[in-house]
Amino acid sequence: MHGELTALGIKIAPSTVWEILKQEGIDPAPDRASTTWADFLRSQADALLAADFFESVTLNGQRQYILAVIEHATRRIRVLGTTAHPTANWVTQAIKNLVMDLDDAGCRARFLLRDRDGKFPALMNEVLAEAGIKTVLTDIRMPRMNSIMERWVQSCRHELLDRCLIGNERHLRHALREYEHFYNQHRAHQALNQQPRCAPSPIRSRIQSESST
Repeated sequence: MHGELTALGIKIAPSTVWEILKQEGIDPAPDRASTTWADFLRSQADALLAADFFESVTLNGQRQYILAVIEHATRRIRVLGTTAHPTANWVTQAIKNLVMDLDDAGCRARFLLRDRDGKFPALMNEVLAEAGIKTVLTDIRMPRMNSIMERWVQSCRHELLDRCLIGNERHLRHALREYEHFYNQHRAHQALNQQPRCAPSPIRSRIQSESST
């Protein structure tokens, strides 16, 4: 803008142009058309899923790998399974089951956010692509780029895994199913104005009326 004004013979300091743009809430030209990561997450929340693996050790000393997916907009969690051996076939089948579950639930996700963990096979991306879901990878060692999923993992650890003695894989599956039901049906979510994600409408109405008084 300063250059265009100069070409027209209008003498004005660059700082003056900057002050005018700042007062009008207009970012500098290089940043004006750019999209930040936070902007992307907010704009695509209704179509965005996030996935992650995390570990737990049972009382018999076996290390278990848990795969879960969360919907950004609704915070609905889906625990896809747990296994001691997260092979490519196991992960791919879990993702196929997820795609069918999303279709049955009428969820029209367009993106799945995940890290670069080697436990995610390349075939997984193909399965998702066939369902119209694009895989978006976070940067290396940047867990904050997948913060909503990481926050759920922290909640699962603090509220379940750190408080229970898990005997074996079968016991872990049962505990995760119970926690998934609690998280989706009863737990209040700060991102949803302290409302349970899937609470019955009378409960939602009561919470909304109490919060407005």
